[in-house]
Parts: sequence; C-alpha cells; structure tokens
Amino acid sequence: MFLCMSWIPLVLCVILGLVSCCDYFDFQCGALAPGDVLIGVLKPCHEKVEDLEKRLGPQRYNCTDFHLLSFVETLAIINTIETINNSGFLPGIRLGYVICDSCAYSSTALKKVQEMLTINDTLSVQCDIVNQPLVKIIIGERYSEVSISVARLLSINMIPQISTTSSSATLDDKLRFPSFLRTIPSDTHQTQAMAQLMAHYSWNWVGVVSGDDDYGQAALRSFLKDADDLKVCLEFEEVLPQYLNNANFQSRILEVANKIQSSKTKVVLLILKEQVVEQLFKEIIRRGITRIWIASDGWSMSQHLTNIKGINKVGGILGFSFITSSPTPGFKDYLKNLTSGPGVVNRLIEEYKDLRFKCTPEVQEQKDCLAKVPPSTCPIPKSLEFKSDLACTLPNAQEANDDYLVDHVNLNLTYRETLATWSIAHALRSLLKCNQSDCPGDTHFPPWKLLQELKRINFTKDGRTFFFDKSGNFVNGYDLINWVRDKNGRKLEIVGGYNVMKRIVEVKHNNIDWGASNKTPCPPGTAKKIVQIHCCYDCTDCEPGTYSNITNQENCQPCPNNTWSMKGWDHCENRTEDYFKWNDPSAVALLTISGIGFLLLFSVLIILVVGRHSTVFKVAGGNLCFVMIAGLAVSFGAVILFVGRPTNDICKSRQTMYGLGFTLSVSCILVKALRTFLAFLTDPVQHHKMKKLYKPPIIIICGTAIQGLICVFWLIFDSPKVVQRISDQTMYIELQCIEGSNWGFGIMLSYISLLAFICFILALKGRKVPQRYNETGYIIFSMVIYLFVWICFIPIYVTKNQQRSAIQAFAIIVSNSGIIFCHFLPKCYMILCKNKEHISKQTYLERP
Repeated sequence: MFLCMSWIPLVLCVILGLVSCCDYFDFQCGALAPGDVLIGVLKPCHEKVEDLEKRLGPQRYNCTDFHLLSFVETLAIINTIETINNSGFLPGIRLGYVICDSCAYSSTALKKVQEMLTINDTLSVQCDIVNQPLVKIIIGERYSEVSISVARLLSINMIPQISTTSSSATLDDKLRFPSFLRTIPSDTHQTQAMAQLMAHYSWNWVGVVSGDDDYGQAALRSFLKDADDLKVCLEFEEVLPQYLNNANFQSRILEVANKIQSSKTKVVLLILKEQVVEQLFKEIIRRGITRIWIASDGWSMSQHLTNIKGINKVGGILGFSFITSSPTPGFKDYLKNLTSGPGVVNRLIEEYKDLRFKCTPEVQEQKDCLAKVPPSTCPIPKSLEFKSDLACTLPNAQEANDDYLVDHVNLNLTYRETLATWSIAHALRSLLKCNQSDCPGDTHFPPWKLLQELKRINFTKDGRTFFFDKSGNFVNGYDLINWVRDKNGRKLEIVGGYNVMKRIVEVKHNNIDWGASNKTPCPPGTAKKIVQIHCCYDCTDCEPGTYSNITNQENCQPCPNNTWSMKGWDHCENRTEDYFKWNDPSAVALLTISGIGFLLLFSVLIILVVGRHSTVFKVAGGNLCFVMIAGLAVSFGAVILFVGRPTNDICKSRQTMYGLGFTLSVSCILVKALRTFLAFLTDPVQHHKMKKLYKPPIIIICGTAIQGLICVFWLIFDSPKVVQRISDQTMYIELQCIEGSNWGFGIMLSYISLLAFICFILALKGRKVPQRYNETGYIIFSMVIYLFVWICFIPIYVTKNQQRSAIQAFAIIVSNSGIIFCHFLPKCYMILCKNKEHISKQTYLERP
C-alpha cells in the first residue's frame, strides 16, 4: 500500500508538469503506469529528430514522423503486462511501466534512459523522488546502433536490457555488453542464412548496400565472411547514411542507385533501416530498375513498404525475419478500443488519436484540393498519413477508435515484445519465489539480480521453448519471407526458414522462379581468378600453355607431353612446324622468277656460244661471259635452297653457293672494269704499271679464293645452323636458319660489296672510253643495283625475322637479274642484230 501511495506525488508531477518537484526532473517520456516493479520501455515512436544542427543548448529534441509499428509494439508490451497482472502469474505483484521515445537517435535514447534511471534512483541526482529503485529492466531499443549506446550505459550498473529487434553481432560481446539480452538470434546467424540462401539459388554474384552505423558495418563484415565461405561474390559494396537528415543523404541515394543500375548483378542485399529502404526504392521505382532484393530483418516485414506506390516494379523481394506468431488473444480487441487505464498516463496514445481523428487545418486544405484537381496532383502531407475520413466529424478525438491499427500493422511482429515481457515475468517469478498464492520475495532487489535470473530462464510458450544462450540471445531461428505481388502492393508469405541449431536454410517452395540472376559460370578455356578483396573470382582466359576442360575450374592445367595451347583454349595440341614452304605464295613467286632466270641464262649461253666469233662477244669479255654465267647459275641455284624445310647442311650450302657464285661473277666484272680503266689511262708510265696488274685469270681466282677462305672460316668457327623458334603466342615451331653470330655472314656480304664498289669506281673513271668499246654504263648500273638492293636488305633482314629466307632470296634474284639485264641482254641483242644484218647483206649480194 505504501508503494502505491508513494507514486501519488510522482503521478501528480507527471500530470501537472510541476517543475518544482525537482529542479532536475522534467518527465518527458510517453507513458507511465505505477507498479511494484517497473519495466522501462525504449522505442522509436518517432523516426526523426529535426533541426539537430540548430541545437545549441540542452533543449528538448524535436522528434517527428510518427512510427506506427514501434507505437504498436509499445501497446503489445502494455497489453502483455496487463495480461500478466490479471492472470495471477505473479500473485500480489503488479507490474508497471515507463515508456520513452528514443526518436531513433542515440543521443535522444541516452537522455530518455537517464530520465528513467533518475526515476529509478539508480543514478545520483539532487532529489529523491522514490527512496527505493523501481525500474528494474529496460525493453529496447529497436535499432542496433542505438542499443549499443544504451547497452554501454546500462552495463555500468548491470541493469538488464532486452531488445526485440537489435540483431548486431557486436552485441554478442559480453565483456563490453554484459547486461544486454535479446529475444532474437544474432546477426551472425542472419548473415549465414543470407549467404546460404544465395548459394541455394546459385546467386554467386551480388551487390550489398549497408548502413553507415555500427549495425550495418558489423552485419556487412559478418556477411562478407559467410559469403566468401560459400563462394558468393560481391560486385560492389555501398554505404548509405542511416540518419535521414544527413546532409549527404539524398546525394548518396542517387549515387547508390547509379551503381545498382550500372552493375551486372541481378541480386542486391539491403542491410538498411526501413525508412532508408523506402527512400532508395522510390528512386529505384523512378528509374525503372528491376532486381532481386534480399531484405535484412530491419525491413523484411515492413507493412508500410509493401504498400508504397510502384513496389511491384522493383522485382522480386525475399528476406529473413525473426520467427513470429499470431498476436496474443485479445490484442486486436485492445487495439480497436484504445484507452489509458486508471492512474495511467499515455501521451503516445493521445498523439496517435490526434493524428488519426483530430480535425486540423490540413484536413480541410486537402479536401479543397481534391475538389478542384485530380487526386494525383494533391500529395498527402505527412501529418495526414494516418488521418481518418471521419476526422472533423467526431466530437472528441480522444474517445474515437477504429480498426486502422489492426488493418495496417503486421501484428505478428509484436510477438517478440510478448516474449520479452513474459521472459521478465518468468525471471521475476523465480527471483521473488512466487507460488500459487503470493510472491514472498523482496521487490526492492537490485537490477543485477534480475539479470542473473533472466540468464537462467527456460519456458515454453505456444509450443516452443525459449531461453537465452551464453551470448544472451534467443536461438529460435528465422522465417524466410517472400513478398508476393498482390494487386497494387505486396503480401508477406512465409516460404521457409533458417534453423539456427542445424545452420541450414529450409525452402518450402522450391518452385519459385527467380530468373537468371547469378554470374555466368566460367566456361571451359577459362578459370576463376580473384580480382577484388571481397570478390571470389572473375572468369579469365587460360594463359598460353594451359587449359581447362570443365566448367568453373579453379586453375588452368599445364599442357602435357610437349603439347601447347593458345589463350582461352579448352585443350592442348601438338605444335606444327613452320618454315618457308614450297606452297607458300611467296615461295612460288620466287621459284618462278628463279626459273625464269635460269631460262634467261640458258638462252644467253646459247646465243653467246653461237656468236662466240663475233666482235660483240669479244668486246663483252669473251670467255669471261661463260664464267659469269656459271657464277650466276650457282647463285640462282642457292635460291632454291631457301625454300623448304631447312637442315644444317642446307643452311650452310645456300649461303656458300650464293657467296662463291656471285663473287665469281663480280670478279669477272672487275676484270672488265679494270680493262676499261686501263684503256682510259693516257699516261704511258701508269698504263705500263697498271697493265702488269691486269691478269684476268689471277684476278678471278684470287677474288673468288678470298671469298672461299671467308666461307671456310665461317663454316668452321660460326657455322649457319637450324634453330627452332618457339613463341608462347603461336602454335608453331618456327624452323629457321641462323647465320651464326652474323659476323661471317656480314664479312661475306661486305667482301662482295667491296668488289662491287671497286668495279663501280673503276667504271666511273673509264666512262670516257669510246662508246663502241665502253661497257662502263652497264657496269655502273649493275653495281648500283646490287649496292642499292643489299643496302635496303640489311634493315629489312634485321627487323623481319620470320621472312628472312624470302627477303634474302629476293635480294639474290634482283642482284642476279641486274647483271643479266645490264651485261648479257644488250650483248645478246647486238649479236642477234649483227647476225641478221650480215644475213641480209649476204642475201642481197647473192641475188642475180
């Protein structure tokens, strides 16, 4: 009786708002009912705190946007407390409550907790309202971010806190939060459930959007670990502010929507608050983006979101929610007849009824707007969101009631509040040693004793057993919720669940068609490769020399037994030899030209043999012509050896044949150039001296012999040979002759060039000899052709490694042709013309 009488001053202070009760005390919470044991309730009955940036002193927080679900959750607690009080479960004990609004903001929540603890006399204050502590426990908060802050404060004095929705794995740490309990599993299990769900449907390429608070970041870290274990990969991670009044909130919504729209993934996990998801979905609907959305417990059962305009356009929605049950019998009737009991103050009910039934200027303005223009052009203000059509027709808004809460709130979600309240009742029954008739225990117990009893409870309700595990969590699992299209909205349907003890996802409706939403598997010829810190793999082509012949192979296998593969192949093959083949178009052209050269030489030989007694033949060098033809024939023969599969002997022979054959021809030209030069000399002394050097056989033999010595030393010390050139980028083994270290090849060509240059100089000096006996023009032109061809040959030969055989063969043919056309064809023409002239004269003389 004393305890009840002691509350009279407190209730009077609350009702009258008398500041004189205590300079420090100004009760601002939403509801209060006296009792032998007080239960504190902390819920975000408003979603926002306005004008935080303008708050310069300890003014009251301006909370806006009434949150219907949180309000109904407080009513579920009140209804359960009244049920317990009326049931005789705690004989002789009446439970009371203090309900405060956290406004979904940590600082506001801490202030409200301070007010509850001030009433409780748990904190030191300057006046004592009640001499003994009454608030023994706090139910709340809704959001993990706020619960973490509150749990730190309550843990100081080991005041128990039971949350029905804060699932952050951070709160599992009993060293930091020893007095925190919850009637739901930890997010450790929820993220495992999400990852297993994605693996179940082969959604292995997803995006994640999480909140920037402790809850969102802890859940993200947990999910990344679970997803990595199940080979579920992340294409992107984005973070959104959880505080709706954040200056960057709208810009971040646009940025995240851009990321989702440009991504390739079809599955996006949203670890966000209901209010943030609403703003994101509005932008998604505006852009016409369709994805499969995985919902965290923060919004998976949101009745409000199921009815937002255009919700059916966003795509499939699937999420996990804490196991629920039908509301307590009589709770619907309680909601239909809302009223505060005797001696109870409930400002939240009063505010709700004002929002629902009170006549305000906005009501008439809305009616006027609808009377003038179509409904689509009259947006509904936030203050009229819950407004009844009967507003402005009722005499007293506080006495009005209807079925709005029953129809617009998912009452199954309040089951957690019922469990939390019954958990407290069972702990009190044990602590107060209750029997069938009374509870003899002392109600003036310290809160930490109740905490110890809560950790030991084990009770059955609705056929299920409930208890707190060592981390302070219920382990009753999750329901798998499918958002089924229903006319212009969605309805929530349980299609499975997650068993916390077995750690498996159980899907009852496997016939749900979610469409193609996984990353394309890595086909044969590719392998999985880690490309980001939180992304398991991307499909990359197998490198040359490796292959994969099955889908989703982790690593490419090396090719066996000297086989090879190209990039992205799913098999290996033997390499093919590559060389200058006979059927190559370039080879055919070169051989054809070389054959024509042989025919020309043979034709020249016949003409010279026929005209060997002519003056032209003698002027052309006489028998030297036959030696030149022999040299050119050997040189043309070398061209044939540049085509076909090379061997070491062929590599040696072709260079030697060309070097000796062409040197022989140039030596003969040198003799002719020296003869012309001697004819040019007018000084008898010089002419006599130079004439001693004019020994054609010796010049030809020595000139060719020197080249022979060069070739011998080259073949002995740095011989040409066949090499196999193998490139990782081709399937060919390139067979190619290399000329050793190229010094022998260089000296050979340089020697021929030296002879050609000497011929050029001598011919240039003797160009004034009478035209009839002068061959300097032919010598100059043929040597210029040779020098020009081989000067051009050097850079092309060096840079075109694979075409070296064709390039050198072409250079040889051009050099040989230059001699044929400059030295032999003019002489053949002259021989043929002279013979024709001689035959004509003879025929004329023989006429009668």
